[in-house]
Formats: sequence, C-alpha cells, structure tokens
Amino acid sequence: MADSKQLQQIVERAVTQVLSRQLPKLQAELVERVIAELPAAAGTGGGAGGPVAGGLVQAIASVHAGTTQKEILRALLDAATGFAARVALFVVKAGAATGWQGRGLGDDEAVKDFPLDISNGPTAHAYHNRTVTPANIAEMDRRFVKQFGGPENEQLLVLPLVLKDKVAALLYADAGADGLLDAASLEVLVMATSSWLEVASLRKQVQKEAGDGAASVSAPAPAPVQTVSSFSDPFAAHVPKHTAKAVPEPEPAAEVVEVGARANAASAAASAPATDPFAGLSAEDADTHRKAQRFARLLVDEIKLYNQAKVAEGRRNKDLYDRLKEDIEKSRSTFQKRYGSTAAASGDYFQKEVVRSLAEDDLSVMGANFRM
Repeated sequence: MADSKQLQQIVERAVTQVLSRQLPKLQAELVERVIAELPAAAGTGGGAGGPVAGGLVQAIASVHAGTTQKEILRALLDAATGFAARVALFVVKAGAATGWQGRGLGDDEAVKDFPLDISNGPTAHAYHNRTVTPANIAEMDRRFVKQFGGPENEQLLVLPLVLKDKVAALLYADAGADGLLDAASLEVLVMATSSWLEVASLRKQVQKEAGDGAASVSAPAPAPVQTVSSFSDPFAAHVPKHTAKAVPEPEPAAEVVEVGARANAASAAASAPATDPFAGLSAEDADTHRKAQRFARLLVDEIKLYNQAKVAEGRRNKDLYDRLKEDIEKSRSTFQKRYGSTAAASGDYFQKEVVRSLAEDDLSVMGANFRM
C-alpha cells in the first residue's frame, strides 16, 4: 500500500509540473495570436490596446475558465455573442451536422438536433476546407433560414472548430438585426477554443493514466483492450433525434474519438500469438508494457502539441533534439519515474516514441546530440 501511495504522489507531482509549465505557455501563445489579428478586427479603433483587444482577451479568458468540455463550449457561445448577434454550434459526426446550442436564435436549445445540410454552400466549404467561410444568407441551408430567419444585411460566417486536424463542429454566426459581425475576432476565439479543448482532453487523459498506474500497483488487472491515444469527443453524449441521410463519398468521421469497433478489431488481431509482441508474457507484465506504450505516446503527443513550430523547424534543420531538449528530458524523467523499474523498462518505449512520432522515423532529424 505504501508503494502505491508513493507512486501516486510521484505521478501526481509530475502531472502538476507538466501542466503548470505548459498551460501558461499556451495562454501566452494565444494572446500573441490575438494581438496579431487585432489590426484586422479593430479597424481604426485604437490598435492592440483598444476595446476590441480587451474584449477579445476577456472572451478567451472566459473560455480558459472552463474545466470541462461542455463548460468550454458554452463559454465559446457566450463569448461569441460579443462579436456576433446570433450564433449556433453544430456537431459534426460521420459527415452529418446537428444542432447543439445557440445564442440569439430563441432560447439556447432552439437549434438542438436541427439537421444542418453540409453537402453544399458555405457549410460544405467550411467543413471540407477547414477554413472560415463568409457567405450570403441566400447560400445557406434553406430549412435553416426558414426556421430561424436571416440577418438584415444578409451576411453570415461559418467557422470550423478543428480538433486533431478534423472538424468536430461548425459555428454559425450572423449580424442579426444589430449589424454586429466581427469575423477576425470570432476566428481567433474559435482557434483559442480548439486549443483549449485539446489541453482539457490531454489533461484528462494524463490524469486517467496516472490513476490507472497507481491502481495497477495495488491490484493488477487483466490485460485491457488495447486502444490508440486519441482526443476525446466533447459531444459524445449528444445523440441527434433524426437520422442523417447518407452522403455520397463521405469524408472520414469528424469526431476525434476512440472508435470502439476499430479498437476491438485491432485488439482481436493483436491477440493472436503470431502478432502479439507480448504473447509470451504474463497478463500482468503484458498489461504493464501496453500501459507504458500508451503513456509514452501521451507524453510525446504533449510535446508536439505545445511545440508545433519548433517541431517543424527542427525537422527542417535536422536539430530537433537541441530545440526540444528540455521538454524531451523532462518527459523522459517522468516516464522513467513511472516505468523505469517495471517490466516495461526493457522496451525503451519513450525513446522509440520520440523517434517514431517527433522524428517521423527519420533519426537524422534529431541531430548529432541525440542519443539512442
């Protein structure tokens, strides 16, 4: 029991250190991005120190105050009303979009379960190209316009909320009768929300892994179904009442979630003695190896998430390790504290994941100072 508590304290301390180090960095990067967008948003209203800047920073801060995915998304909609008269969020799953919540279109649930057509028009353009799309109300889904009307100036905006390079939702915005539609500020707000959702999901995953690690010390469990590390779906509990029609040549599923069927199939294939690398191990040791692999992926994914520019530059200049040395070595230490004295130590999973994920299996991009 003492060992279990000690391990839990070590993991909790490591998680706290990682998050406390990285979250301020992300907030600073988002503020810099906000400031970069302000000239377009502010017009002649006084630059970065004007009311637009203050309102946008305050809006992002309200999103950052959310601790759960639903809180973050509700904060997005509330904050967006400072830059558009009417907004609505539509969940995208398997090539179909359904309403989640809105503001300014009646009550907050007015758009719930509304089936938005994303096969053409600005919604299709925003979804397929993952880009902010301005349009005229005449180009919008006719059923949506019939039910909710349109803005007096006829101008609207569709913004994709992108998670892990896939569109998880679409934000509709228009000026209503007030003439308020600040495209640049809305774009920055949606980008900030996407980043914060990834942080929330990563934090949740790290905490889950930490809990699993502490529990496995005191009570070893049977080998679990092996899954891949992925982003949790903020709309997992949202089940639309209608059934979406099939879309010709559908795009890949837009929600970034662990797909149970795919994971089960992968696990079934891995269970065969000829393909399972842990087939000769005890159930307890195989479980430890699998958890070590997942934890290594999680740590390296975090490095990539917070250092995208450095990763790109390091690959291009073949000095990736020098640029990321501090992050790599701190994550390596975290991994070693957890798995360095377990059966999984011989697998060297963190090092392998650094080469596989950060270097994309090209050892030369790590640079001369990287040790194998």
